[in-house]
Amino acid sequence: MLTKKTKTDLEKQQYRIIGEHSAVKICGWTKQMLRGKGSCYKFKFYGIKSNQCMQMTTSLSCANRCTFCWRGYKAPVSKEWKWKINKPEEILKGSLEQQEKLLSGFKGFKDVIMQLYNESKKVRHAALSLTGEPIIYPEINKLTELMNKKRISTFLVTNAQYPEQIKKLKPVTQLYLSLDAPNKKLLKKVDLPLFSDYWERLNKSLKYLAKKNQRTAIRLTLIKGINDIEEENYSKLIKKGNPDFIEIKAYMFVGESRQRLKEKNMPLHSEVKAFTKKLNEFLPEYELISEHKPSRVLLLAKKTFKKKGKWKTWIDFEKYHKLVLNKKKFESKDYSKETPKN
Repeated sequence: MLTKKTKTDLEKQQYRIIGEHSAVKICGWTKQMLRGKGSCYKFKFYGIKSNQCMQMTTSLSCANRCTFCWRGYKAPVSKEWKWKINKPEEILKGSLEQQEKLLSGFKGFKDVIMQLYNESKKVRHAALSLTGEPIIYPEINKLTELMNKKRISTFLVTNAQYPEQIKKLKPVTQLYLSLDAPNKKLLKKVDLPLFSDYWERLNKSLKYLAKKNQRTAIRLTLIKGINDIEEENYSKLIKKGNPDFIEIKAYMFVGESRQRLKEKNMPLHSEVKAFTKKLNEFLPEYELISEHKPSRVLLLAKKTFKKKGKWKTWIDFEKYHKLVLNKKKFESKDYSKETPKN
């Protein structure tokens, strides 16, 4: 999948390549939490501890060339899987080993909190969102089943170009779908998709997302002056997907995206909040309940997650694993718990 140069470039950026097509990299928020300097917004929103979260992907390849993506254009792109398939056991084992190796150097830093460092040795969460399109890995269901058995929660992000894979996906803790534009013309400009029927694929993906019983989320990445428009059209697409949660976050002027966009395209948190409030006007069944200013992201949640005046957006991970391993039907609310006030 990777040329020798591309692999070298990725390793210089602290990626660790697993087998032929997977990778892991330490998230910046993991490093921050080890030093007691705060957690990712997923902790505030859902209860995920950054020091025990592994950021990875099962496929470095993607079917889009998104303008806002931090990765370079030297990484592979493809509509279909055409590489050797590494076994899910190998991917998980290699990812956990590389995660531990990457974190081992932090043990010697004076500002690292040892209790948090020791906790980090036991991965409890996997963010399948590092780069590429993880859902196209042919053995994705076997991999997530292995993670379930190891009590590792799964947060999987898809770019909405593989509806059939979404349909066939077995339960994950939370399934994300990226919604990058409110209309067909703009989606092509922002995502630069390989598929000619990209718009139809997006709409079909939303349809299948709506049929999922476990927790779902739609994520909007706002690029100032480009896709921060047409709130009503966004709302129509969101209603098709019927997600439990909607995350609206700012494009960040980092990585290779700086060659394609400008710093002025990065909205302020206040601008993301203003957009979110306008969007919320078209989605009365949702409520703006939380925000994380360092990440410039806000959370809309379905009002059904509010019981007796208290929100239940956090995840009961023990309950989730018990439910998923029993292999009986269950829903997102079956493993939600009260969100602490913070």
